[in-house]
Amino acid sequence: MELLVRRAMRGEADAFIELMEQTKPALLRVAYGYFKADADVADAIGETILNAWEHIGELRKPAYFKTWLTRILINNCNRLLREARRVQPMDELPEPAGVWDSTESNLEFKELIESLPENDRMIFVLHYGEGFTTKEISRTLDIRENTVKSRLRRGRERLRNELLQTI
Repeated sequence: MELLVRRAMRGEADAFIELMEQTKPALLRVAYGYFKADADVADAIGETILNAWEHIGELRKPAYFKTWLTRILINNCNRLLREARRVQPMDELPEPAGVWDSTESNLEFKELIESLPENDRMIFVLHYGEGFTTKEISRTLDIRENTVKSRLRRGRERLRNELLQTI
């Protein structure tokens, strides 16, 4: 992926398009964490792609492309929420076609994530779904790394208790 990022940073449109295709599922998962309506998700992702294309030359390290892109998306989601002056509850993560694979482990992951408190869901999606480190999540969500760690720990404990109750 780093090679594609470097090519996109030099202005190669084909490389940028390929990067967007590779990151599309991750972008959709994050955007659906903020919005329920497909139109809102499309707006947030469209703005993110445009912002990324316009500013990809400003990316300092190609290795952090995914974190950088996710941060742009989160900023756009927050901005769209502010502009609309509405807050949509995240009672459940919708299941758009192609975002959550229908494999058993992915469906179990989705069900577990839905049972978490709202402020922990995005952290779990980024950490366990997208493979972000606690440091990357901290920078992306603009919260302290220790907060990320404690929310992960509390969330794991909550999920462990729920699983034990079902046995």
